[in-house]
Amino acid sequence: MKTIHTLMLAFALCFAGCGGADAEPEPEAESTGGGEAETTVEVIPPEGEAGGGAEAEAPSTALATMSPTEGNEASGTVRFVQQEGGVLVSVELTGLEPGSRHGFHVHEHGDCSAPDGTSAGGHYDPAGADHALPAERPRHAGDMGNLEADDAGEVHAELEFDNFSVDRADPPPVVGRGVILHAEPDDGSQPTGAAGARIACGVIEAD
Repeated sequence: MKTIHTLMLAFALCFAGCGGADAEPEPEAESTGGGEAETTVEVIPPEGEAGGGAEAEAPSTALATMSPTEGNEASGTVRFVQQEGGVLVSVELTGLEPGSRHGFHVHEHGDCSAPDGTSAGGHYDPAGADHALPAERPRHAGDMGNLEADDAGEVHAELEFDNFSVDRADPPPVVGRGVILHAEPDDGSQPTGAAGARIACGVIEAD
């Protein structure tokens, strides 16, 4: 009987020891699982994708719809597009005499209510400079020179200017100002180039 009790005690001790050994790996499993979770959290979108979205920005644009003043027929559009080095001005006009040349300026007021266009005020000149043609500096911010109609009495032109902006603080912005097409060419003389009557007027509005 004593021998049987001794064997049973030995068996119990062995069972307890084996069970304790089996229980030890559990912390390792938790540690391994924790490492896998951390790896998953670190997977994020590439920086280039996020950065590209933040940097993308549409250029500022504005449009003046040109309407004829009393007794005239010139009409069309003048579009302003802000670019890195200045503003691209795209002109589409009809209703002019074939081959005619016309002074073309930004004026200080976005107001075409007067029948003769005089409500647009004088040339846009925030710096107080003298009038001049585009090849000269300094000049009025609104001095855009001349446009020439083709054989059909139309203008399809693209011009570039760096002395004004569409809507930035510097150089002077043109949004909210007026565009005037004159009856005669701008000869560059003082004070406004002797360009004559105003035959079309438009207000520059953000597009």
